[in-house]
Amino acid sequence: MAISVGGDGAEEKPMSDINTTPMVDVMLVLLIIFIIAVPVVLQSVKLKLPDIRYDPTTTKPENVSLSILQKPDSTCGIYWGTTPVTHTELLDRAVAKLKAEIARQGGVGNPDLELPEVHIRGDVNTPYRCVGGAIYTMQMAGFAKVGFISEPPPGGSTVRM
Repeated sequence: MAISVGGDGAEEKPMSDINTTPMVDVMLVLLIIFIIAVPVVLQSVKLKLPDIRYDPTTTKPENVSLSILQKPDSTCGIYWGTTPVTHTELLDRAVAKLKAEIARQGGVGNPDLELPEVHIRGDVNTPYRCVGGAIYTMQMAGFAKVGFISEPPPGGSTVRM
């Protein structure tokens, strides 16, 4: 960067203006690079994500309530209501419950058929294998809707979004 000296002969002061043209050129080139590069980096699948609502659970008599915890001997404890069951008993009971509910509502051909849901209450210290195994067993039996029951923190309120 050079400094030019005025040539009129009056006062010879150095000119202190900075030539900004190279800086503007560099900024424009960077702007063009970012305009081209950002859409390439931000590729994603377009999705419509569901709106989250904290609704109180409506318990229907036909829904299945499971409680899952880890027993002191590190095995999974699964309770159908308040009755302890094993994984094979869980599958047998679930299939029988689903068949009975479908028959009660008029069979598979009924257009207003509403299948029961599974509500799982899992202890905080329960390993995922216990909860995942129960979910898998209920889905194998034919239950399509599996939900989790949680407890809001004390003093907290549910917010409708």
